[in-house]
Amino acid sequence: MIAQEFHTGDTPLPDVIILTHKLTREYDMGSETVRALRGVSVQIRRNEYVAVMGPSGSGKSTLMNLIGCLDTPTTGEYWLNGQKVSDLADDELARIRNKEIGFVFQTFNLLPRATALHNVELPLIYAGLGAAARRARATRALERVGLGDRMQHQPNELSGGQRQRVAIARALVNKPSLLLADEPTGNLDSQTGREILDLFRELSSRGNSIILVTHEDDVAREAQRIIHLRDGKIMD
Repeated sequence: MIAQEFHTGDTPLPDVIILTHKLTREYDMGSETVRALRGVSVQIRRNEYVAVMGPSGSGKSTLMNLIGCLDTPTTGEYWLNGQKVSDLADDELARIRNKEIGFVFQTFNLLPRATALHNVELPLIYAGLGAAARRARATRALERVGLGDRMQHQPNELSGGQRQRVAIARALVNKPSLLLADEPTGNLDSQTGREILDLFRELSSRGNSIILVTHEDDVAREAQRIIHLRDGKIMD
């Protein structure tokens, strides 16, 4: 489906979860300015599974930082789930990050001395959920990714694939609007990576909105749509 043309002052359509409009990001590096993004406009619909591809220096990490509310644009608009977040203050961005976005990273980012269950509970602690409700929801999230029998294991007692499943459960436990995965198979062997991609496909079929960042063609082809970035611009 072709996205409706968006103009400054418009509001995104209800089924559009991500909208960027003429998004730019510049960094002052002493005597020069690095233009990491050069007017990126993209629309991603609710429940869509999209891959973002590009070589090193293409701007894909910068775009993901902006979509993940980890950074703010120099100019342009960013709308997430019907809310314009491009001009929010840092404390509001932190609230949106915890409520709306689930992150999955290449390096898992698990607490080494905490159990799988406690690692998954962490976002719920930040959200202020009570202990019993946290435990119940974290348990369901681990069961959902096939780790119901590994909840009391620490990361060093789990395989790489199992650790990434814990990270995915943690990303899902707050029931976010968007799952943002940055090279999620990068530290895994091919068979384990295949299992993680199968899990993303299953999550997509259940209605999760997913953005997957990768530089690998075969991984990108798992998505319903591929966005190619080069030199800070989207390639047609």
